[in-house]
Amino acid sequence: MQEEIKDIRIVKITEKGQICIPNIARNLAGFDKGTKISIIVYADRVELKPLKKINEEILPTLISEEVLAEAWDTPEEDEIWKDL
Repeated sequence: MQEEIKDIRIVKITEKGQICIPNIARNLAGFDKGTKISIIVYADRVELKPLKKINEEILPTLISEEVLAEAWDTPEEDEIWKDL
């Protein structure tokens, strides 16, 4: 099921890499002044979410075997586990 698009705006990235999130987008997303947000980068898009949602939605993905494979799939790890 596709999510319903509530609003589309065009913003410009400044020299410092900053953007201004339009008021309607902040209101719809629940971004209040001082809200910490997580930036999730996918192959085809970037999502901004309130940091509190990272535990509910993203953390299981971040700690999955695929994400940790780089740390696990090393010659050192292979050596440690070879006799088990």
